[in-house]
Formats: sequence, C-alpha cells, structure tokens
Amino acid sequence: MSEKKMRKVADDATGQLFWQDGKPPARLFVPLALQHVIAAIVGIITPAIIVGSACSLPADERTLLIQSAMLFSGIVTLLQAHPVFGRIGSGLPVITGASFAFVPVLNTIGGTYGIAAIIGAQFMGGFVAILFGVFLRQIKRLFPPVVTGTVVFCIGLSLYSVAVGYMAGGTGSPDFGSAQNWVVALVTLVCCIIFGNFGKGVLRLGSLLFGMLVGYALSFALGMVNFGGLGDASWVALPKVLPFGIEFQPDALVSLGAVFIIAAVEMIGDFSAVANGALGREARLGEIRGGILCEGIASTIGALFGGLPTATFAQNVGIATVTKVVNRRVFACAAGILIACGLIPKFAALLDTIPMCVIGGATISVFGTITMTGIRILTKGGLTDRRASIAGLSVALGMGISMVKGSLGGADMPPWVTSIFGGSAIVVTTLVAITLNLVLPDPNGERGADVREEEELGAK
Repeated sequence: MSEKKMRKVADDATGQLFWQDGKPPARLFVPLALQHVIAAIVGIITPAIIVGSACSLPADERTLLIQSAMLFSGIVTLLQAHPVFGRIGSGLPVITGASFAFVPVLNTIGGTYGIAAIIGAQFMGGFVAILFGVFLRQIKRLFPPVVTGTVVFCIGLSLYSVAVGYMAGGTGSPDFGSAQNWVVALVTLVCCIIFGNFGKGVLRLGSLLFGMLVGYALSFALGMVNFGGLGDASWVALPKVLPFGIEFQPDALVSLGAVFIIAAVEMIGDFSAVANGALGREARLGEIRGGILCEGIASTIGALFGGLPTATFAQNVGIATVTKVVNRRVFACAAGILIACGLIPKFAALLDTIPMCVIGGATISVFGTITMTGIRILTKGGLTDRRASIAGLSVALGMGISMVKGSLGGADMPPWVTSIFGGSAIVVTTLVAITLNLVLPDPNGERGADVREEEELGAK
C-alpha cells in the first residue's frame, strides 16, 4: 500500500473518533477510554471510601461499597452512551460516577442511622430523579441559577469539614491531628496542584490520581498503609442483593431526595455543555430527560446492590469538549473498564488501603472547586442585590442550623422537624432559596428571564 493510501486510511480511522456512531480501531479508542477512566476514578471511589468510614463499616464491607460504586458507575456510563428502550439514557458522550454532591447528606444519614438507611433513602431518591425527568419542563422552573448556585455553594461548604477531618487522619483515629498525617496530606495536595496546573496531557487530566499516588507512596514509606484486608478479598465476585440491608427513615428520604433534585439540575448543565462543546449543537429535551431517567433508575436499582447515587462528571465533560472525541466506542470501553474493576474485590480492597490523610489532601481542592462552581452559577449575569439576599440568607440559615447541634431540638419542637431540618444544611438551604426566589420582589425581571430560558429548553 502506498504512503498516500496509508495516510488516507489513518485519517479515516481517526476521523471516526469524532463521529458518535463511527467505528475506530481499538488502538485509537482504548487509550482515549483510559484517559476518561483516569480522570474519573478518584471521583468514583472516594465518596464510597468517605461514606464507608462515616458508617464505621468493617474493611470487607468498605471494599464491597467501593466495588459496587465502580460497577454501577460503569453500567450507567454504558447506558448513557447506548440508551435502551429509546428513552433511558441520554446518548451523549458523558462519564458518570458516585457524586460528591451526595456526600454531606450520606455522611449525616450514615452517622445517625447507618448504611441501611442510606440504601433506603437512595432507593426512594431514585424515584425523585425519575419524576424530575418525567416532569422536567414543569419542575425545573423552581430551580433557576440563583437557587441551584446557592445550593451547590452550600454543598461545597458542607464538605470542608469532611476534607479537613480526613487530612488530620480521620475523625476518631488514634493519631488524629498528628504532624505525620498533615505532612502526607499537604504533600498530596501540593502534588495535585502541581499536576493540575503545570502538568500536560494525561498528567493534567489525572492530577488527583497522580497526586494521590505520590501521597500513597509517601505514606507507604512511613508505614501508614495497612494491607490487612487485601489478602481476604477474592479476585472475582458478583454483586449481592441488599448486602447492607435496607431501612427507611423519613428525614433521610427528604434530605437525600432534595440532593437528587439538585444533582438532576447539575446534570442538565453537563448535558448542555457536552452537547454544545463536543457536538456543536444544543442538547435536546429528550436527551436530557433520558439522561436524568437513566440516573434515577440506576440509583434505585444500584441501591439494591450496595451502589451509591451517580451523576455526570464535569471533568469528563471538559475532556470531551476539548478533544471533540464523541465516539460511543470510547465511552463504552471506559464503561467496560469500570465494570471489570467493579467485579474484582481484590482491586477494591487495594483502593481501601489508601490512608485518610491522602484522600483528604486530594479532595479538599475538589470541594473548593464545587464551592466556586456554585458561585459561578449564582453570579451568572451578575450578582444583583436580590440574588445576594436569597443566597446569603439561605446559606446562613442552612449552615447555621446544621452547625449548632440541637438548635431545633427543644422539648416543644416536633421530632420530625428536628430530624428533617436539624441535620442537613442542604435541605434548609434549598427550601429557603426556592421560597425566597418565589416571593421576593423581582424588579429586574430575573425570574421572567429564567422562565423564558426554560420555555426555550422545552421547545427543543
């Protein structure tokens, strides 16, 4: 074959990557799939590790939680790339995984009632997401940028204490707050910053992963890594039905249900961003609805097998937007890698050996990014006095009540008020922000602009 013909074949093969239904060879799509997995893996496993610790699970059950998180992240990613029944899945180039947005509420539920209550709340919360998808056009009007930005900002703030607690070694650990924990955590954080800001290519995309690898190597050298549970883990295992049991607590259902709605609103932003940035068009209403339905159904079913709630990953949306690679084989391959990892308990057990200080050092920057994302959403189009009033009062009440334990625990206070509103800043912040947005005067027509935006979405 002549050099000209060989170049034409190569160009044709490469061009298939930029077409959703193209058929590029494995030598092209496998490395790109690994790139997405590297960018997402820390975000997938870390919520499982944090929640498992908050619930005081033994090593084997934490391993199972990590395993299920990877397995269902892969399954949902596959469904998003290849919708089933014509309506379940967006068909857009996205990667999904266990979301940090759920972590504050999951920690509260797990610390109060245990892992079984998390499973019950997630099972019902998936139905909330399903209803949101079905009635997308009508419900989303309650969540304009001023509301979603305020709530995302509150989520970020709620995670700071989690990150700092992990940097210090994990609340309740014998060496909590030790200099050794802080040294490892800060080295991890510095490496994440260096890789993320000065690295190129894969180093930049996987900055958290590579930062954690440096922190892990340092903690191993210091004798902080415990491989005790690794030998007991099997090489291959299928998921079990209700491995942690299931329990329904009313306040847990309300708290997690509110986060499912916020996560659905965030997913709309991710679907819109990847459609505009990678496909050069607007996201269609059917794609957005199918994507949210997929996440809701998967979260409900995943709860029965010990999985955690999933959502789209913004970092992978960024990769697709920059590279313009939208081929379904890339995302199906990434999904297959995650599913394979989820079926190998030995791998999940190895991930569970990561010291808490390493996780804290890597994730505090993520939590800071979540907070700043909330600010960007809130200030889109300018921070007016009305938006500042809504955000300031909502966060003040939400964070204030959650930080002052027992503030809603008076003898004359109904128990349901204490349980629903006293433990989670997100529930109070969400309700106050929605209410203020509906009742406060709107001299600049912000609310009307948001309604027109929703009507344009519904028309697509």
